[in-house]
Amino acid sequence: MNKGDAKAPSQRQLRVGEELRHAIAWILERGEIRDPGLGTQPVTVTEVRVSPDLRYATAYVMPLGGGDTEQVVTALNRAAPFVRRRIGRAVKLRYLPGINFVVDTTFDQAQHIDELLRDPAVARDLDADDNGGDGKDDAKDDGDGP
Repeated sequence: MNKGDAKAPSQRQLRVGEELRHAIAWILERGEIRDPGLGTQPVTVTEVRVSPDLRYATAYVMPLGGGDTEQVVTALNRAAPFVRRRIGRAVKLRYLPGINFVVDTTFDQAQHIDELLRDPAVARDLDADDNGGDGKDDAKDDGDGP
């Protein structure tokens, strides 16, 4: 395997990531983090990815309703040691992973793809693919049957 090849996460990584996501979301929902940068901004945790050795976790977050994403992520990273201790009480692991919060950009990427698909040139190309590739209807319906 080449150094640049990425392996799919193991089932254990996925399970631990999901447990951590639930625990972080519960902490945020209860408003336990009192940081002025976070304020009363509701935050959603979309995914938590865990390293193969389960020592590090990256939590992808997005403030609901827009807001200053960088300020929210900075506040969450300041509160990361507190969040880690609270997770330690909720999730039983041999080693509690270090947590890093980052902005989730998948919503922006999905919106960009949606805008591209709505572009008239792309829609014309998609219609051309549906009709045999030349953009014309190959079969004319004259009502005589198949």
